[in-house]
Amino acid sequence: MSKCTAPVRGHNSASARANCPACRNGYSSRGYNSYSSHNSYSSYSSSSNSSRTVTGSRGGQSSGKIKARWSPSSSTVLYTTEEIRTLSPVRENVEKRIDTPDLRDVFLCHAWDDRKGAAQELHDLLESKGVSVWFSEKDVLLGSSLLREIDKGLAKSRVGIVLVTPSFLKRVKGEGVADKELSALLARDLLVPIVHDTTFEELRDVSPLLGSRSGLSTIEEPIANIATKLAELVTP
Repeated sequence: MSKCTAPVRGHNSASARANCPACRNGYSSRGYNSYSSHNSYSSYSSSSNSSRTVTGSRGGQSSGKIKARWSPSSSTVLYTTEEIRTLSPVRENVEKRIDTPDLRDVFLCHAWDDRKGAAQELHDLLESKGVSVWFSEKDVLLGSSLLREIDKGLAKSRVGIVLVTPSFLKRVKGEGVADKELSALLARDLLVPIVHDTTFEELRDVSPLLGSRSGLSTIEEPIANIATKLAELVTP
C-alpha cells in the first residue's frame, strides 16, 4: 500500500496531490481529508485549552476583594470575603435601626491614653465623612459621671467601634473603664474591633471573647481606608 505524503509535503494544490503515490489515483482522499481534519481539530483544541488556561490564570491573580452590597454605586472600596462576613450582621442591625430617631452612627470605645492620638484621628476621619460619633472627649461634660454617660452613649448608638491599641489592652487587663465599655458592647451584635499598632493574637490573649470576633486592622490598610469602610457600613 502506497503511503500518503500529505503529512510531509502537504496537498495544497492539485499538482501536489498528483505527485502523491497514494492520492494521485484517488485512493486515499478520505485518508487525506481525515488527516487534514484531525490536524485542524488538534490546532483548535490546543488553542482553546491555551485560552482557558490564560483566563484561569488571570482569575487566580485576582485580589479576591469584592464590593459590599451596602456600598454606594460610586464607591471604589473593596472588601475581603472575611470582612464581608464580619460586617454583614452589623449592617443588618444598622438597617433595622435606620428609622430609630436620635441615634449616633457610632460609639467609639477607646483607651483614655489614646484620646489625643489614634482615637482622635479616627473620630475626625469619621466625622469628615458625615458619620456622627459618640466620643468621650466631647460628649462627657466636666463633672458628669463618666460611666453614666457611657451607658447613655451605648444605648443611643447604632454601632460600637472598639479601637484596640496597646494602651487599650493594658486598660482591659486592669479592668478599667475601657473594660466596662467593652463588656456592654460585647452584649450586643453591633461591635466592630479596629486593631491598631497591635494584633488580633495579642487581643485574644487579653480578651478571648473580643478576639474571637473578626474586624479591621491598620496592619492591612491605612486608618483612612478603615474610616471609609465604617462610613459605608453605617450610612443608610
